[in-house]
Amino acid sequence: MGNHGGAKGTSEGHHREAHSGRTSRQDPRVQKVDDRLARIAKEAKDPKTRHRRYNNLVWMVQEATLEESFYQLKKKAAVGVDRVTWEAYEARLEENIGRLYRRMKSMGYWPKPLRRAYIPKGNGKKRSLGIPTVEDKIVQHVFAKILMAIYEGLFVDESHGYRPKRGCHTALKAVDRHMRDRRTNWVIDADIKGFFDNVDHDVMMRMLEKRISDWRFLEYIRRMLKSGVMEEGEVRGTEKGTPQGGIISPVLANIYLHYGLDLWLKWIEEKVKGKVAHVRYADDFVIFVEREETVEWLREALRKRMKAIKLEISEEKTKVVETGPRAYERWKRGGGRKPGVFQFLGFDVYCTTTKRGRYRPGMRTSGKRFRRSLKRCKEWLKKHRSEPIKEIWRKLTVMLKGYYNYYGINGNYDRIRKFLRAVKRLIYKWLNRRSQKKTWKRYEEFARYLERYPLPKPRIVVQIWS
Repeated sequence: MGNHGGAKGTSEGHHREAHSGRTSRQDPRVQKVDDRLARIAKEAKDPKTRHRRYNNLVWMVQEATLEESFYQLKKKAAVGVDRVTWEAYEARLEENIGRLYRRMKSMGYWPKPLRRAYIPKGNGKKRSLGIPTVEDKIVQHVFAKILMAIYEGLFVDESHGYRPKRGCHTALKAVDRHMRDRRTNWVIDADIKGFFDNVDHDVMMRMLEKRISDWRFLEYIRRMLKSGVMEEGEVRGTEKGTPQGGIISPVLANIYLHYGLDLWLKWIEEKVKGKVAHVRYADDFVIFVEREETVEWLREALRKRMKAIKLEISEEKTKVVETGPRAYERWKRGGGRKPGVFQFLGFDVYCTTTKRGRYRPGMRTSGKRFRRSLKRCKEWLKKHRSEPIKEIWRKLTVMLKGYYNYYGINGNYDRIRKFLRAVKRLIYKWLNRRSQKKTWKRYEEFARYLERYPLPKPRIVVQIWS
């Protein structure tokens, strides 16, 4: 077996490439737009101006801003229905951007249908993605930037998905904080049925009109929503939904659930007796409740609220869990049931104790996510086992570092260590099937090989609690 070293993993991010001449970032028109967006973002945080409506937003869609957005796209992203790659679009960039800008200015721009693609889910089903063309990604990027400036200052603290300086781990920290609160006795683990596929376009537009009065800007968003989907050569119209995969979809989803769910729950929190609080990441959310009589009332109210915004709660996936400090103490004294467990963002959230015996919430990789990750690793090894082992090791290193970066939270070390052990067994199994002659005759030989060329060790990356 050839000698190889442990290649360092690199995270694929957005590329900003240098190109001939003056970059769009140096263009004074871009700076003018950025200054205007900064003022809008500041106004959103000011109580006196936070409800201002904005007109003439389309002027910010200029050749320079379109070009800047192009260089912020992922170079190796999947292509749309026209099969035009990032490199092919760049080869005639000035001409392409100029033509796009003229169409945008004259209201002659119509987004192309999204290319339908599917990625596997853990339950054997597949999640659909809608992949825009390079040109449509450019426009969506510009529009998403404008929308973020308008709405980011309005979003509530309970919203964590697709926002700057927020993410899955900040949402988990918020869950930990509520699970430590002695007023948390019940958790409603809610699930919206097919959220991204069922966003109502008319409701979406009415929500946008609360802050935007530029009919051209709104019309272009409506065209994006109505652009259709191409699958197996056939184009189908989209009467509802904002397909996952589009750059603008996350911010539209946050706007929809800001008005449809977050503000409504904030209003509920002020009206009911006892604690009601929530944490949301995209369309995943949990509600923390103090009083038992509030739980069923709130579940029914939630059904009605979802119906009002043309969505539906998944009854089979939504559950109520009795949990929290008091429930745990009653159980330890023998006076109640064992506190329940609920899932959030790929983690089981449960009750446990510190080494000193004090109550604290615990979080561990959920069994479903653990098995899903192992299945993906197995399928990848099975497919790529014939590649040079140096390349296999490089990709496994990247995969494991990514896994630790997400699941490496304090209290979850045993699970990520168990995951590494399971991955090692998969490697031993599938790399021994590279040919009729086994790579390692015994596991002890494989273990010695791992000592020479180790895989990344499990590590805690994020401190959810201290």
